[in-house]
Amino acid sequence: MRRHAPIRVALATSALVVAVSGCLAAKKREATYTPSENVLEIVSVLRRHVPDDTYRFAPATDFSGRNVYRATLLRLESAERLHAEALAAGHFAGVVAMAKGRALERLRAYPLAAERYRDAAEAEPQLAETALASAEVCEALAAAVSLGIDLRDPLPEDTAPAYPLDVDATLEALDERVARLELLLRRVVGTHYAPVAREEIERTDRTRARYFVALRGVLRDGNVRAVGELQRLVSRHPESKNIRLHTLELADFFASLAGEYAAAHPPESLRFDPPKFRELVDSASHLYQRVAGQDGTPEKLVAARRLEAFLAFTLKVDRDRFTP
Repeated sequence: MRRHAPIRVALATSALVVAVSGCLAAKKREATYTPSENVLEIVSVLRRHVPDDTYRFAPATDFSGRNVYRATLLRLESAERLHAEALAAGHFAGVVAMAKGRALERLRAYPLAAERYRDAAEAEPQLAETALASAEVCEALAAAVSLGIDLRDPLPEDTAPAYPLDVDATLEALDERVARLELLLRRVVGTHYAPVAREEIERTDRTRARYFVALRGVLRDGNVRAVGELQRLVSRHPESKNIRLHTLELADFFASLAGEYAAAHPPESLRFDPPKFRELVDSASHLYQRVAGQDGTPEKLVAARRLEAFLAFTLKVDRDRFTP
């Protein structure tokens, strides 16, 4: 019995440590994911990030790491369910509707945001002027983005063509969308709607570039036009938070062209043109290196890995064939 006493003490101590650790972990999880105690707590977090420039910087995240606008919307809906009786009197109806509108407009749900703003104006007279003005802006955004095409759905539910083949009509609609957004941008400059309008202009330019990339095989000089549109996207949005992604997309396109050229004209054949291949290689490598040289960004790692893979591909081609 005396010989086993130290062992029993050690086992008891270990069990106590495990129990305390489990309790601390449970309390930590509870503190992190517990529902908000009141609506004002949720609204205060959102209000802090309404002026954020989401065109230049990524949207803020809350303590759980989720997009603050999406998190606010989810927490408001959760609070409405949990505190239904307390909110039944309608004292916070205008505040909740206004906050939902602010969250929805950053999630590109402009028609829903306009509806919530009009609900806020009806429920809370003190918010009516601001809410109605925001509703008009959201309705203008919804009308603008409804013009033309949007980015292609990679998993469509039907078999209809992903993009229309009428290039002139498509460009006309996209140009009209940008014109409306630029007009709206001049109206809302200095407000939190300015970055929202810039984001929609950028999305339209990216849709336009993707459109020509998708149709490059059926358009005359399709590759040249696709490169021009991708370069246009990069040059028009140098301050965007997505500029590195746009640059990577352009680099990937040059890399794809290099691979397609090597497949169509094998390096050992007489049709292989070393200077032409070298031009594609240099363009892709330069763009990859540009992004890989920007520290502190996730795109740095992506660009570095893609550059390594691309250079490994070029090593399969006889360097003597495309060295000037």
